[in-house]
Formats: sequence, C-alpha cells, structure tokens
Amino acid sequence: MSGLATSDNPVDPVATNPSQPSITSTTTPDASRREPASSAAGTTELSGQSVTALHEHEQKQLETAKKLVIDALRFVPDFPIPGIKFIDILPIFQNPVAFESLLDVLVLLIRERFGDQIPDVIVGLEARGFLFGPTLALRLNRPFVPVRKKGKMPGACRTVEYKKEYGKDEFQVQTDAIKPGQSCLIVDDIIATGGTAAAAGQLVELSDASVMGYLFMIEITNLKGKALLGDKPMITLVEHDEEE
Repeated sequence: MSGLATSDNPVDPVATNPSQPSITSTTTPDASRREPASSAAGTTELSGQSVTALHEHEQKQLETAKKLVIDALRFVPDFPIPGIKFIDILPIFQNPVAFESLLDVLVLLIRERFGDQIPDVIVGLEARGFLFGPTLALRLNRPFVPVRKKGKMPGACRTVEYKKEYGKDEFQVQTDAIKPGQSCLIVDDIIATGGTAAAAGQLVELSDASVMGYLFMIEITNLKGKALLGDKPMITLVEHDEEE
C-alpha cells in the first residue's frame, strides 16, 4: 500500500449518541480510566495539534470527525462502583459512520505527524486498544500485534511489569510477533497516568524494535501520563482536563 488512504464517505455531523449527557465532567480519572468524584469542574476539548500539512478538504474532514467523536462520548455515573464516572467510548463503535470517521481522522493525524512514513506494526493495548487497533492496521495495510496481560496468550512471551494505582500488573507480547528493526505505533483508547503505554513501549524495545510513537483517542491531560513516554511523538484526538 503506498501512502495513507482515508474513506471517501462523508462524515455525518448528526450521527451521534442522542442520549449523551454533557461533555462537562466534575471528576478526576484514575489510572484504570475511571473517574473518582471531585469538586473540580472539567472540560473536554479538541486536541490542539496542527493540521497545516493537510489539504483544505482534509482539514475540514478532520475537524468534523473530531467533533463527532466528542459528541459520541458518554459519561456513565457510578460505574463500575458508586462515586466513579466512566468515560464510555463504545457509542462510537455502535455507529458505523462514527467508527469510519474515527478511522479516517486517525489516518489523517498519522500522516500529519509522520508524513509518508508508515509504521511497520500497529501495537494495541488490552483491552480497548483492540476496538480500533486492528481496523486501523488494516487501513494502513500493516500487521496488528496485541499487548495483553500475563497469561492471556499461548507460546513464548516477553513480559514487563508496570505499576497500577493499587499494586502491580504485567503485560506480555509474543516473542515472534514483532520483528527486530520494525517501527511500531502503540495505540490505546486513553492515556491517563501512562503506565500501560510505557510498559508496551518497553516490550517493543525488548523485541529489538523501535517505538515510532503513540496514538490515543483521549488524553487526560491533568494526569500528565505523557511524561512517562519520554520524547516519543504522541498523537491524540481529544484532550480532556478535569481540573479546568
């Protein structure tokens, strides 16, 4: 495949979740992508990344799709336990137009950031990185490699331990999944504290491959997870700050 292709299908600006509550939240998320209650007012905004390298029609498509993604997000109170407000991205995948638009915009953001360079491998994190990672890899005509918690995959695996809010956990990748010298784009739905993404990066490096960058649908900016990723490029579609 030469270059990055986006769909010719138009973005439907009204293809959103009609029952979605306000995108303004009053909570601060923890490392497991849930949001324990606090008194701070919150905001959800479009990522401020430049799109000057894109054509005018692509810029319009990008901004429309970004807004569609925000409109499709749903905040679920008291899930999975009372006092937790959960950021639900699943309505995006229940709407084929929204899902296709999401893929379009992610491809555009990759091209805007990396130009003609295409990652050799898309590496997706368990579990919600699996929702769009394989289809994004298919759009780019690249293989998809899953990173999963320890004990979920057969065969020989590389293992990295990472810290959670309460204790530790381990991520694995199969030893033959990523080849030496390959460039990898690591994808997940949300970056909060950054521990899981950083662990995936370590697995890539243990495979004698390189981390080309990271891609997330949502960045919880006030948790500063980007700091754990070093100087690697990071692409985000939406920035969410619960402290503003």
